[in-house]
Order: sequence, then structure tokens, then C-alpha cells
Amino acid sequence: IYYIHIHLAMKSLSCIAVLSLLALTLPLAIASDPSPLQDFCVGVNSPASGVFVNGKFCKDPRIVNADDFFSSVLNRPGNVNNAVGSNVTTVNVNNLGGLNTLGISLVRIDYAPNGQNPPHTHPRATEILIVQQGTLLVGFVSSNQDGNRLFAKTLNVGDVFVFPEGLIHFQFNLGRTPAVAIAALSSQNAGVITIANTVFGSNPAIDPNVLARAFQMDANVIRDLQNRF
Repeated sequence: IYYIHIHLAMKSLSCIAVLSLLALTLPLAIASDPSPLQDFCVGVNSPASGVFVNGKFCKDPRIVNADDFFSSVLNRPGNVNNAVGSNVTTVNVNNLGGLNTLGISLVRIDYAPNGQNPPHTHPRATEILIVQQGTLLVGFVSSNQDGNRLFAKTLNVGDVFVFPEGLIHFQFNLGRTPAVAIAALSSQNAGVITIANTVFGSNPAIDPNVLARAFQMDANVIRDLQNRF
């Protein structure tokens, strides 16, 4: 009987320890919000005033078919006849419904000779890129806290490079012939913020005096840049 009491007491202590651990860890497990899949979400008091966010409404699974998981848009080269000499063709939840809730997307990037995918950031995704054709100079810049260090590399066919989530990055075609890269992103809707377009092409425009102080440039130069975007 003595040993039975000891055994039961030890089991009780083990249960208490497990419950205590759960009590400590569960608040941590539910303390963070899900990652947003849009730029902003303004709260409303009435559902009638709101829209569904962070995903899509789901198709009835009984009528789902293979075409819901298929796309051929990456078979076609993008039009690179533009100011930056590149084109990004995207496959994400907005044009391939089967990606909904899966947390991934894909892009094809075409570059003209000397074309570039200009400095930009994906607010909701890490990107991994592989070169299919040509030679690219790629890189990203770390945060202010890390000293804004540049991590750059020249990539040839088959080479892979990773751009961490949220950091400014770029690609530039070093060759005299067109280049092609494929990139995967860790979000069904990664978002993109092109730095020059955002800073100089905002609507309405940022006060030129603000940008002149930030970039240590004459305000007239800033106005000229804003007119270009």
C-alpha cells in the first residue's frame, strides 16, 4: 500500500508538472497574430461593412478539379520593353486559386540585356531565385540594425540565391543577351514594394522638402525625379 501511495503521488506530481508547462507555453503559442496577406486591414464594427481578408472564400470541394491547381502563364516570355528592361510574371492566389492557404507562390522574371528588376521588397515573403538563362548580378541589403550591409553575388545558369523576407533586393542582367529567372516566394500573396516607385511616385506625392532632407539632395532634383514616376 505504501508503494501504491508513492506511485500515485509521483503520477500526480507528473500531471501537475505537465499542466504547469502547458499553462506557461499556451499563452505564448496564441500570443502572435497570423501573418497579414494584405497591406492594411481597417477594423469595422459591423460585418456588413467589411470584406473577407487573409485569403479567399473556398470553392466547394466537390466541384474542385485539376484546372484549379494548374497554370501555364510562365511558359510565355514577359514584355521587357519598359523603363527598367524587365518583366515579372506572377503565379499567386489571385490567378491560381489552388494556392489558397498553401503559403507559396511563383514568378518568372525576364530581363532584357542590361535590364534589371529594380530594388524592391516583399513585405510578406522570403524569395528563392534560380537562374534559367543568362548571368545576373543579384543582392540584398540588411537592416539598419545590421549596418545596411550589401550581400551580392554573380549568378550563372542553375545558381540559386535567397532574399530574406522584407529586405530590399535586386537583380541585374550583366549579359548582352536576354536572361530568365524563376523565383518561389513563401506566401500565396507576397506583395511587392518597388522602392523608387514608392518614394518618388506616391499618390499624392510626398512633400519634396521631406525627400530632399532624407536624400540630402536639392528639392528641385526631387521634383524632377517625382515627375519621372
